[in-house]
Amino acid sequence: MARYGASFVIGFVAGLRSMTACAALSQAAARGQARLTWIPGGGATRGLLTAAALAEMAGDKMPFAPDRRILPSFLARLAIGAAGGAALAGRDASLPAGGLAGIAGAATGTLLGRAARGGVTGSGANWGRALAEDAVAAGLAAALLGRVGRHGDALARPVS
Repeated sequence: MARYGASFVIGFVAGLRSMTACAALSQAAARGQARLTWIPGGGATRGLLTAAALAEMAGDKMPFAPDRRILPSFLARLAIGAAGGAALAGRDASLPAGGLAGIAGAATGTLLGRAARGGVTGSGANWGRALAEDAVAAGLAAALLGRVGRHGDALARPVS
């Protein structure tokens, strides 16, 4: 099960903040920590994805921000979780199983994140919870990047 811990966590991050997960995956690719070689890790890509993650965090607080549970948003989070889960699966782990762990993490993060936020997004009373969610997503992504590779995850057997 430990071989899929990073897979679940990147999916969970995708459920909370989808672009934060994308930025983390790009960082992992740049460091050679991703098993999927098609994940872009160039400097410009990392910069754009980091900017997109910050923009998503800001936009999430707007009253017009869509619910993350609407089908297109939910499916995007699941897809990011699947790709991230496969990319960060442990060295002896199955890529499809890593993808499934990422999907499970994304579904969990999406639903728990929404439940933790409460009823109305974009309201002033909700900002504290939204900022806490941002901190959890960024903190998990940073911790994951610090952990992957040092503990034998995702460095062996890259797959194109």
